[in-house]
Amino acid sequence: MTNYAEVIGHPISHSKSPLIHRFWLSQLGLVGDYQAQDIAPEFLEGYFRERASDPEWRGCNVTIPHKIAALDHVMDVGDIRSSIGAINTVFRGENGQLIGTNTDAGGFYGPIADLPLAGETAVVIGAGGASRAVLFALGQADIGEVVLLARNGLKAAGLLSHFGLKGRVLPMNARLPESTLLVNASPLGMKGHEPLEIDLSPLPEHAVVYDLVYAPIETALLKQARKRDLEVVDGLEMLVGQAAIAFELFFGVAPPDDVENELRELLLK
Repeated sequence: MTNYAEVIGHPISHSKSPLIHRFWLSQLGLVGDYQAQDIAPEFLEGYFRERASDPEWRGCNVTIPHKIAALDHVMDVGDIRSSIGAINTVFRGENGQLIGTNTDAGGFYGPIADLPLAGETAVVIGAGGASRAVLFALGQADIGEVVLLARNGLKAAGLLSHFGLKGRVLPMNARLPESTLLVNASPLGMKGHEPLEIDLSPLPEHAVVYDLVYAPIETALLKQARKRDLEVVDGLEMLVGQAAIAFELFFGVAPPDDVENELRELLLK
């Protein structure tokens, strides 16, 4: 019997999660596998029903467009629906039940944990499942104000209210306000999606630009930020951070912590 986990989404060909988890499995000498599965929305319920009866399946990571919909098909023992409102990980509990959780918030916050964000202003682009994890983490960091750039202003305003954040909503083409942190939590700029067109000139010299997109790694947003000598965080940081939490849920052991450089070189090839 070979335990395995997966990442599901639609599309999913861009995912680097299999590379990450297989690398860790190999480094630890564990017998197991991690696969990518393209699951269209209409097949999501059937996917979880089928996997629930497979004892070798240890769980899955969940990406666009299933992060909210997947909540309807798993147990929500941590009340993620009421807090973050989206999941990115499903794992098998001790009694075999499928449990949903969110490792995105921890993965997102890790690279910026040392930033003095309390009382500062952050700009977040997007109002989807990834944005929910970002807003949750920023709330925990005692952010002063969040400016959400979104196409659906009503939805975005609802997110700010849900997380109890002070802030405002602006259209996607609005001029950026001065802020300490800019986060792209949308798929804009990702391979196969529309480009993210934004002017970074209003940002101060100490601002940090964080792009959750990792395909490509060096997005147009990060290139523009580097030209201004702004500090940047690329999507691999969050991807690896959230994957480490999920890996332990799937396989019962933490990934090795002394091979980060080797893993990053692998992902950049």
